[in-house]
Amino acid sequence: MAGEKKQGLQLLDFWVSPFGQRCRIALDEKGLPYEYLEEDLLAGNKSELLLHANPVHKKIPVLLHDGRPVCESLLIVQYLDEAFPAATPPLLPAAGDPYARAQARFWADYVDKKLYDCGTRLWKLKGDGHAQARTEMVEILRTLEGALGDGEFFGGEAFGFVDVALVPFTSWFLAYERFGDLSVEKECPRLAAWAKRCAERPSVAKNLYSSEKVYEFICGLKKRFGIE
Repeated sequence: MAGEKKQGLQLLDFWVSPFGQRCRIALDEKGLPYEYLEEDLLAGNKSELLLHANPVHKKIPVLLHDGRPVCESLLIVQYLDEAFPAATPPLLPAAGDPYARAQARFWADYVDKKLYDCGTRLWKLKGDGHAQARTEMVEILRTLEGALGDGEFFGGEAFGFVDVALVPFTSWFLAYERFGDLSVEKECPRLAAWAKRCAERPSVAKNLYSSEKVYEFICGLKKRFGIE
C-alpha cells in the first residue's frame, strides 16, 4: 500500500563507496538480511527516499530499520551491534571493556578523518599539494600499521570494528600506489598482510570490488573533472 513503511533493513548506498561497503560488511558479518538500494550518485539523481531519510547531509550510506533512518557509516555499524545484540559476532569490544571500545572508536575515527581525504588529494592535486599528500599517505599508513601491531586484526585475534572501518579502503590501495608512486607492501608489510587476511573473509570478498575496478572508477572521475 502507498505510504506503508518498509519493514526490516534497507541500505541506501553507492557501489564503490568505502563508507557504504563497511556497512555491507558489518551486515554480512552479523548475518543480518537486508535490501540493497543503489543510488545514482554520478548522475546526481539522489532519490526522494535518500533526501527524506538524510535531509541534513543528503549522503549515503543510510540504514533504514523498519523505515527509521540511521545515518553515517560508523554510527550504522555501532547501531547494528546495539540493535541486534543476539547477532554474532559483536564488532565492538565487550561493553565491560570501555577502554578497548574507546580505542576502537578512536582508530575508526582516525580512518575517517585522515585516509579518504588524503587519498582524494593524492589523485586530485599536482605539484606541492600532491607531494604533501603523498608524504601524508605514507605517514597515515604507517600509523595504522603501528596500531595494528603484531595482531591478526586490529582487535587482536578477532575481526572487529576497526577492521570493518578500514578494510574497504584496501581496494583503493592500488590507486594510492599508482597516483602516489608508492608501495603499500614495501612501506607497510604488516598492513598489507592484514589486508590479504581480510580479503579471505566471505563478508569482505562479497562486498569489495577489485582494485583495478576502483582504479578505473577514479580515472573516470579525473576525466569527468578535467584533471590531467
